[in-house]
Amino acid sequence: MISPASPARDGLAGLPARLRALPPSCGPTRLVAIDGHAGSGKSTLAGRLAAALGGAPVVRLDDLASHDAFFDWTDRLTAGVLDPLARGESAEYRVYDWERRSLARTVSFAPAPVVLLEGVGAGRRALRPRLAFLVWLAVPAETAWARGRRRDGPELAGFWREWVAAERRHFAEDPSRPHADILMTPRGDSYEAHE
Repeated sequence: MISPASPARDGLAGLPARLRALPPSCGPTRLVAIDGHAGSGKSTLAGRLAAALGGAPVVRLDDLASHDAFFDWTDRLTAGVLDPLARGESAEYRVYDWERRSLARTVSFAPAPVVLLEGVGAGRRALRPRLAFLVWLAVPAETAWARGRRRDGPELAGFWREWVAAERRHFAEDPSRPHADILMTPRGDSYEAHE
């Protein structure tokens, strides 16, 4: 649990080495979750961290969710990613196409020392026993949602109204932040981190 008085530091400095040094949590893999509100910068952080880890696989929960089930992706994640990795086998899952509203391409990857799980709800209760580490992007909900709305444009305003209500319900019932190993706040090209 994060101490409110813990000092801030550069969140990416030393984090890749720290993650590699953790004991495996899902078969031979250290499963690292990056959670936070929609629009908080999880995808950007995951991309930077994956590169710093030498190309670690990133599972984007947006690829497993759908218009009909924003947060009902745990079974798909478990069957396609978590259970195979736990057996030391390759992960494989179908990606949801948000524009066509159907499953599209297939993603697969071999077990890796670190696999990043990125998306709203990545630190949910059902996944925590398999996580080696949980990052929470500490951006206030309203700030994050405003960023997301700007990114997606006015044509997705209806989607965002539904999303915000669903996200509020999700985190009210299953909060991730209290279980985070580190809180990271984007500060330009770096991250302020609290442990």
